[in-house]
Amino acid sequence: MKTLHDTAFKVHDIFKALPDQQTNIRVVLTNGVAGVGKTFSVQKFTLDWAEDLENQDVSLLVLLSFRELNLIKDEQYSLLTLLHVFHPTLQKVTAEQLAVCKPLFIFDGLDESRLSLDFNHREVVSDVTQKSSVNVLLTNLIKGNLLPSALVWITSRPAAANQIPPPCVDRVTEVRGFTDVQKEEYFRRRFSDEELSSRIISHIKTSRSLHIMCHIPVFCWITATVLEHMLTTEQRGELPKTLTDLYSHFLLVQTKRKKNKEADREVLVKLGRLAFEHLEKGNIMFYQEDLEQCGLDVTEALDSGVFYCFVHLSIQEFLAAVYMFHSMEKSLESKTGHLDLFVQFLHGLSLESNQRLLRDLLGKRRISSRSIQSIINNLKNMNSDDISPDRSINIFYCLMEMNDHSVHHEIQELLMSENRSKKKLSEIQCSALSYMLQISDEVLDELDLKKYRTSLNGKTDAAMDLNNKNCILSGCELSIVHCQILASALKSNPSHLRELDLSNNYLENQGVGLLSTGLESPHCRLEILRLNNCEITKTGCGFLALALKSNMFHLKELDLSQNKLRDSGVKELCAFLESRQCRLETLRLSDCQVTHERCTTLASALKSSSSHLRHLDLSRNRLKDLGVRLLCVGVKSANCKLESLRLQGCKLSDSSCGYLASALRSNPSHLKQLDLRENRDMQNSGVKELCDLLDSLNCRLENLRLVENGNMSKQSPC
Repeated sequence: MKTLHDTAFKVHDIFKALPDQQTNIRVVLTNGVAGVGKTFSVQKFTLDWAEDLENQDVSLLVLLSFRELNLIKDEQYSLLTLLHVFHPTLQKVTAEQLAVCKPLFIFDGLDESRLSLDFNHREVVSDVTQKSSVNVLLTNLIKGNLLPSALVWITSRPAAANQIPPPCVDRVTEVRGFTDVQKEEYFRRRFSDEELSSRIISHIKTSRSLHIMCHIPVFCWITATVLEHMLTTEQRGELPKTLTDLYSHFLLVQTKRKKNKEADREVLVKLGRLAFEHLEKGNIMFYQEDLEQCGLDVTEALDSGVFYCFVHLSIQEFLAAVYMFHSMEKSLESKTGHLDLFVQFLHGLSLESNQRLLRDLLGKRRISSRSIQSIINNLKNMNSDDISPDRSINIFYCLMEMNDHSVHHEIQELLMSENRSKKKLSEIQCSALSYMLQISDEVLDELDLKKYRTSLNGKTDAAMDLNNKNCILSGCELSIVHCQILASALKSNPSHLRELDLSNNYLENQGVGLLSTGLESPHCRLEILRLNNCEITKTGCGFLALALKSNMFHLKELDLSQNKLRDSGVKELCAFLESRQCRLETLRLSDCQVTHERCTTLASALKSSSSHLRHLDLSRNRLKDLGVRLLCVGVKSANCKLESLRLQGCKLSDSSCGYLASALRSNPSHLKQLDLRENRDMQNSGVKELCDLLDSLNCRLENLRLVENGNMSKQSPC
């Protein structure tokens, strides 16, 4: 699967290959959270094409939503008939015309699909007049069996995107929603009253949770609806600061607008039941039978139509929370987090202030202050040993929804304490630390998780949001999931990370591959990367080399020591070293099973006129004398800028001393440190040749380390 890692481009260019891409882009998968603008992007693309503004190489554009396809999921159609049914204006299009034109099929809303897309199904459909089930038609179209010249664009929420196998997709894109600047622009355009828009923007900035959620356009609309109503009517009261508070007000505003059509308590509870039961199943689309099972009369609750959905997934989650005052356990067992926001609303609704707002709708439901404190204590003391870090942090968010900031204050005090390494952090406290790192505008100089006494889950939880320059995660037992998180941090705009230490983690090649997607991002400004003892082989080196070729302007230090790279792996890196754009100054390859065979390519990198390499560590590799002789071809070059060279424990003899002495006579200007310890075959005669260089006026050598050589006499000629 080819992925565009943080390459920003206009929607009408999604089928255009990048300058360095050789293959055609036929199938595009666009991800994005609910309400972020996927369907709007599809509509914009379609309109520009229809008005002859863009993509005029496309002969026919066919837009089909999964909402509509669900209605015929059990019926048999040919692709041609399918077009005629959903787009009657295409009745005159024949099979022959469809076969020779360049069509684009857009399938919007994969997450809303109730089709069973089985890409392992062996039924092949290659004729546009051949009848089959809708799911078989779609899989054959995506795989290229049916109309191989056709372009295919699929939109989906992230949780459903894995229904399409990666080999079937040529490009993955993501709609990310509003930036902070665009959030403000939305509210200023929404309201002509400049004072009103400024007050709303100012309030949103004071509530970090609201401000974060406003990257979703639909959430901006909900926020604008509520705050406009509260600021322009005679309603008095504090403006909402939490999600639950905001959605409670939104529910009140909407029911009043409907003139109490939906305000009946029984209808609201029925809607809540519908929302909750289908939230558990992962359904966001409902049909008449779904509503009837919950006791809803279609005319009573919604406008006419053949399928129904809430205006946004978060509305469904809120109504589900109104309906159910439990399910914390179910949410924590969830692997996808699809109940997270629901549980936050659930706890937020326990507050008297939110219950007071909804009293007319729900009746009097008062929870005592003692009960609320009991809920808070239960959250704090919950056993989260078997809970994933991203579920654990939701417990902290629940506390925030209940206006309990005690854990937040505990972490603030801890960060200011000089004894923070002595206090063991609970999972909830780690979640609070993660939250504070996320919302902080301050860029930390360093985050070293070894300084915090906590469990593995706690450490990885705290690393979820990286807003610091130097991040030390050595020996934290990181997994593939954490590599994805780190890659996202490197791809973020702006990315503050400058030093990343992942040493002594079982990352393997797969983890390095994921990490590389962040390294190749144009936003990545990483200068130091340590990956020693991470179980990396040649394959991982290939991922790194490709990533660094794409973005090689910043990395200055790379440590790959104690990985089984072998000669083949180092070969992958050497091509990167010889590039004119490479700025690498320090390369550590100690104990990487490198032999003399790779010394030629290393020498080639050293003598390159564009080389910036200052420090090279090849210790504990079986280079032997032949390897040093080959390496010295680069060392003696006038272009070589090497200042330190470590050859500790490389099976060297006196011959290597001669090669090094000769190279330093040819190019004495730069090398200051030379480490030859633990080479037991070196004798005094070989060492003397190097020591004589120290007396040379041209020689810059300051530190010659020989002490631990086994056969050297203590009365060294040096």
